[in-house]
Amino acid sequence: MAELTEELSLVKGEEPAVPAKAGTNGKADKAGKDGKADPEPATNGGKAPLDVPTGTPTVIVDDLHIVYRVYGAATDAEKGNAVNALTRMLKRQGRPQMKEVHAVKGVSFVAYHGDAIGIVGRNGSGKSTLLRAIAGLLPPHAGAVYTDGQPSLLGVNAALMRDLTGERNIVLGCYAMGMTPAEVREKFQEIVDFSGIDEFVQLPMSTYSSGMGARLRFAISSAKTHDVLLIDEALATGDREFRKKSEKRIRQIREEAGTVFLVAHDLRVIEETCNRVIWLHKGKIKMDGDPKEVLAAYNKG
Repeated sequence: MAELTEELSLVKGEEPAVPAKAGTNGKADKAGKDGKADPEPATNGGKAPLDVPTGTPTVIVDDLHIVYRVYGAATDAEKGNAVNALTRMLKRQGRPQMKEVHAVKGVSFVAYHGDAIGIVGRNGSGKSTLLRAIAGLLPPHAGAVYTDGQPSLLGVNAALMRDLTGERNIVLGCYAMGMTPAEVREKFQEIVDFSGIDEFVQLPMSTYSSGMGARLRFAISSAKTHDVLLIDEALATGDREFRKKSEKRIRQIREEAGTVFLVAHDLRVIEETCNRVIWLHKGKIKMDGDPKEVLAAYNKG
């Protein structure tokens, strides 16, 4: 805690040595310093999505499969306690009722600098699993994910320390993204103003409402220009004014040559913010292309 207090004081004082940048979970091949890569054609009936950037790929998902193994027990004799585990060992029995859940099935696409890609689908279609795989948090069962730069995943459960104040969480969050103390000092007040938490910044996170916590998470994550920013329902708990500010910030990230993936059940936000939409159905891409066309088909389906 003493070290954290010292780091917090440095945000308003002199700049110390710059910490090392965080690593990446993969690299996508670039076309060259001034080269351009051709956009991959969409699967939307042979029509290419509108407003598709033609720059360097930032994310390549190649025949990705994600499989979960779930162990359960339906009867008292199979429940996972020490006695039954010992009994199975003596009888040389395996674990009871192992079930594989194939969450993502053969997904392939390419995202480019400046893309804002909305991902839609029913609950359980694999949207959050796909984002976690792109972020490097889930290992592929088959296939691969390549990224240019370090993806940053922002979700409704993004890690903030509830016992610490908003001020200290801002400092820790910015350092975790690889920002220097000078950059933290520069962005600190902007983060507070954007989140709208005002004087609550001096209070512990445990006193915040869900909406305040969501606003602070997004403000911290979007304070830095990311190569790839993954947003998983993080805007769902914000009010109308905050959603407008968030949409404006996402457009700004796109203009600064970043790539944004957005999972949201509010289709209006996706239509107004994204230039491309991927529709996932039971772990597979059902449609990929222009937001209006994909969302119209999704609403009919």
